[in-house]
Amino acid sequence: MSAIEKLITDNIDVWLSAIKRKNSQGRGSSNKIELYGIKKLRELILELAVRGQLVPQDPNDEPASVLLEKIAKEKAKLFKEGKIKKQKVLPEISEDSKTFILPDNWNWVRFQDISEYIQRGKGPKYSESGKVKVISQKCIQWGGFDLTPARHVDDISLIGYQSERFLKSNDLLWNSTGTGTVGRINVIDDVEERSLVADSHVTVIRTLLVNTGYIWSYISAPGVQNRIEPTHENALVSGTTKQVELNTSSVIQLVLPIPPINEQNRIVAKVSELMSLCDQLESQQNNSIAAHEQLVEVLLNTLTQSANNQELTNNWQRLAEHFDTLFTTESSIEKLKQTILQLAVMGKLVPQDPNDEPAAVLLEKIAKEKAKLIEEGKIKKQKALPEITEEEKPFELPEGWVFTRFGDVFDLEYGNNLPARKRSGTGEYAVYGSNGVVGTHNQSCIKRPCIIVGRKGSAGALNLCLDKECWVTDVAYSVVPSNGLDLEYVFRMFHTLGLGVLGKGIKPGLNRNEAYILCVAIPPLKEQHRIVAKVEEIMALCEQLKARLTDAQATQLNLADALAEQAIA
Repeated sequence: MSAIEKLITDNIDVWLSAIKRKNSQGRGSSNKIELYGIKKLRELILELAVRGQLVPQDPNDEPASVLLEKIAKEKAKLFKEGKIKKQKVLPEISEDSKTFILPDNWNWVRFQDISEYIQRGKGPKYSESGKVKVISQKCIQWGGFDLTPARHVDDISLIGYQSERFLKSNDLLWNSTGTGTVGRINVIDDVEERSLVADSHVTVIRTLLVNTGYIWSYISAPGVQNRIEPTHENALVSGTTKQVELNTSSVIQLVLPIPPINEQNRIVAKVSELMSLCDQLESQQNNSIAAHEQLVEVLLNTLTQSANNQELTNNWQRLAEHFDTLFTTESSIEKLKQTILQLAVMGKLVPQDPNDEPAAVLLEKIAKEKAKLIEEGKIKKQKALPEITEEEKPFELPEGWVFTRFGDVFDLEYGNNLPARKRSGTGEYAVYGSNGVVGTHNQSCIKRPCIIVGRKGSAGALNLCLDKECWVTDVAYSVVPSNGLDLEYVFRMFHTLGLGVLGKGIKPGLNRNEAYILCVAIPPLKEQHRIVAKVEEIMALCEQLKARLTDAQATQLNLADALAEQAIA
């Protein structure tokens, strides 16, 4: 077993357990999380490969210097035949550019030294059909090429394309423009003659007599990829974080280590083998995570689906016995919190008290209050909402609770934009947008604590304002519950109604008429208070659990980093 294989197998738990929230695209990522340990392992494999530490050297290999002489002769021959252009004389490679010590028989070179052609693609004149397709940045992914988004070049415009612009098998295509896409590279093969060209955002590298799989490994390794960042001290790119450019001159002059050709072939074979192992680990971990999430969801569903208190107690006991193994991810803790809220609004979180004033009495008071406000002209009379059918009732209510329509107890009031001449400045009152506070001002339009519900943009987003006054802009609604309702209970309940799902369109907007017909369960006021206290107690415990999880995850990430750094040192 090689040293790198031993490093993988001896530390398998570290590579698998180092996981963090996904914040970028690339190899080793799932939809919601990044398998950070496996990502670091891939990077380590590539870095060791291009430093000559992945496979042993063979003193019988023909030195890289001989290979470079052959490349120089081939380039001279191609130039003489008029097949390539004369290349610029580049400065000698400085010692500072040699970032590590090379094994025997390796050489430092510039990309121009091993290439017959390095050039950005050409801005095409597109057509609905044609003989030639254009490779754009979207086509170049870490996992290979996707020609689905490739468009056609207008056939007539092909007259302006020199022969070297048509892609060939084994060309390296390197994304060269735009944050998030610049830096991605792959090798294209099985190219039919004069069938593909690159657009102006892609750099084409056509090498001579080297293994392009090795060149791909070098460009994909952290030593180069870390420099695809404007803030890097030795950045390969120019521009800002919003618009990054990899210039052709930077590619031409980029320094790389070249091993003997036989060693290049061995490196590429070993990289392929180890990347396949990483693929297996990644698949195994993704399957494990998916199975874990499904198990958590099934067990939590048994709580909300419990037929009675005894069944709920039994189901909770079963879940509690495995608490430490079930709630080990941020996703599982969030699902637990959502389940707690669902149990709360179903009347299954705290016991009922037969001495509480029933919710039916509370609703009568709210109805009388609304009737009085309508009579005084302070609110408009709403259309009568349909009676709730038995089929609409999502669960069986406890004694003292009542089902009612959302619109019979809650009003979603449109917000107001501050007058243009008064928008600037600061003040004592918070100004709410669709998803939270967007500033402060010295005016207010709501004179009581309220709930802010996103109407446009972040449709259905919920925020709670406990201040006595605030301003709500026109991208949100405000809800001021009646005196017989606990504001914080209503806020928690709103989280279980799926208001965000009601938003529709390209820029989703929450239609309040759709919200008004929702079926909601109202408990007695005193029980609302007890529910809020219990929910806050449990949510605090969940936050403590999440904090411990965050600390543990940080430790795993640091371990993965330390292992990778130690292996390269």
